[in-house]
Amino acid sequence: MRLLGHNDLQARSGYHPVINEQNGRWIAYVGHHGGKVLNPLTGAVEINGTSILDVTDPRNPRTLAHIPGEDGEGENGGAQMVRVCNGKDLPKGDRARSYLLRTFGISAQEIWDVTVPERPVILTTVEKGLKNTHKNWWECDTGIAYLVSGVRDWRIRRITQVWDLSDPAKPVHIRGFSLPSHEPGSSGPMPPDVHGLVSSVKANRVYLAYGTNRNGVLQIVDREKLLKGPQEPTVANLLYPQVGRLNMPTFSGGHTSLPVLGVAVPEFAKDGLRQTRDFVFLVNEAFRNECVGEVRNMAFVVDVTDDKNPFPVANFQVAEDSGNFCSRGGRFGSHASSENQPSMYAKRVLFFSWFNAGVRAVDIRDPYRPREIGYYIPAVTANTDKRCVKTKDGERCKTEVQTNNVEVDGRGYIYIIDRANTGMHVLELVGDARRVANFK
Repeated sequence: MRLLGHNDLQARSGYHPVINEQNGRWIAYVGHHGGKVLNPLTGAVEINGTSILDVTDPRNPRTLAHIPGEDGEGENGGAQMVRVCNGKDLPKGDRARSYLLRTFGISAQEIWDVTVPERPVILTTVEKGLKNTHKNWWECDTGIAYLVSGVRDWRIRRITQVWDLSDPAKPVHIRGFSLPSHEPGSSGPMPPDVHGLVSSVKANRVYLAYGTNRNGVLQIVDREKLLKGPQEPTVANLLYPQVGRLNMPTFSGGHTSLPVLGVAVPEFAKDGLRQTRDFVFLVNEAFRNECVGEVRNMAFVVDVTDDKNPFPVANFQVAEDSGNFCSRGGRFGSHASSENQPSMYAKRVLFFSWFNAGVRAVDIRDPYRPREIGYYIPAVTANTDKRCVKTKDGERCKTEVQTNNVEVDGRGYIYIIDRANTGMHVLELVGDARRVANFK
């Protein structure tokens, strides 16, 4: 993998990027964790929120604007999650406009008009008075959004709030949804809370990941039943749309649940049945610095061809001794996968963020044998923040990159965002790795 461009993101801790083509330009939207630093564009110290960058030239990513977020540190502030839809794709959107859906800290969900990226304008607040907002999903072709939020009366920290945002100016609430024992008025032991999800309108499925790094659950839901079924949060109604469920070990959790469907497995080409299979790439999140008090976190491959009975068939992990990663500083282990699947990468290559092991490019043409074909670990800079662990001799701190999330755009460029304030790096595949992809 080769570095093309870098932007320091004003030394803000980064979480999630989305890259959108609008009006002949490629625009990157980056959600940030809490904190506050100087914005040179305005000359003011601003609470971390959402950075907007022009990446039309990937070698020169330029910051266009920064929208401040909610006051607070780390995951208790900022505006971590971003999704973007163009109005021409939304059923009731203004065809001339582009819309940004973002969290406001942990307390609200907002929609901004970003038609002119240099001048974002608040359009509406979808919902406020929330707790623990996190990893949303927005279907641009239908307008349905799945907003992860903490909602009053539900027992669990986060549930999925389903909204119709087909007209971004007029949000319509559909329902709250989560696992049984989370609903208001329930009692007894609780399964873990939702972290995030990905939907497939074509497959009529929603794939939800619960637990983040322990007691994980992969839940597969019938999308139509979720949207149109009975909405009162009873146990029966919460189970009604469920198609299948995979309970993970107590020491593993679900951070990202990415469906990769309709893969023609080369090894099965001569078989009489099931030459083509469906998969979910189920990614854990590493939590602890320097591997202290934590199991190894990795990406699991789950065969969901029979989605009533999801079944793990493979994994991908990075060898610790390939970079002495447990002793380098910060977190080592998986965090997330790329989610956009443009034609050159679809069913061929996925990218995984791996904290201090950078980003990993993986050949998934045979999902039963995922194979690394490239990686990139950014260099630390003067902005890179330290990460510490407690020892019997006191606190030990090291400075190391923490590649947090990764995404690709429709041109095939790769974007990685650093949690430790190192910024955004724009990359491309080269050599043999590039030939695995399907660039035309």
